[in-house]
Amino acid sequence: MLRLTRAISWLTDLKPDALVVSGDLINDGWTEGYAEIEARLSTLNCPVLLVPGNSDDSRAMRGAFTKRFGATDDSNPMHFKAKIGGLRLVGIDSCLAGSAGGDVAPHLGWLKEALGAQGEQPTLLFSHHHFVPSGIPPMDDVMAKGATQLGELLAQRSHRPLAISSGHVHRPMSAMLAGFPAHICGSICPANPLWLGGKNVPAANEPPMIMVHHLTRAGLNSSHVAV
Repeated sequence: MLRLTRAISWLTDLKPDALVVSGDLINDGWTEGYAEIEARLSTLNCPVLLVPGNSDDSRAMRGAFTKRFGATDDSNPMHFKAKIGGLRLVGIDSCLAGSAGGDVAPHLGWLKEALGAQGEQPTLLFSHHHFVPSGIPPMDDVMAKGATQLGELLAQRSHRPLAISSGHVHRPMSAMLAGFPAHICGSICPANPLWLGGKNVPAANEPPMIMVHHLTRAGLNSSHVAV
């Protein structure tokens, strides 16, 4: 929890308009940790939006964050959509039950509707699983399916999302999907090594990391920040 405390302290000074948590809040079935994480996130004076990760227990997570998810059916995907000022935030639940991998293809109908609601406006899209290869073979084996279909859906829109941000890899990276930025955010928990399939696995000693999106009239600036 020390690493989470450092991140929250940094965010408290920043005073963000909203915080998006991209999953993997717990590991090894530590469901009692959700209540403590919720309490700490509640100290931030801003909306907190969440999507689950493959390490999460969706039922326990939903129960601990009831005021954020509401009393919805446990079988429903844990998507979100919110408007913060003039910016729309959309999160898609990419998890597959019983698998470390993900798939967005079954949810593209929901996403198309969410992106079309309230007309065209600047949008950031969030997920847990990544859509562009990280180069780390074990992580890319369990990246999100449906990335091609997602790219085709977004490319058809006259007003595309400004960027997509994911987690899962636990290492900061940036690439492109269908012509727009696709970021992988760093992690509060220890980072995975940048192992690109070679004989040796490099050390990973990064501090906890978060990602900050700053939208101005000049455009979107996205920063990977070590805290």
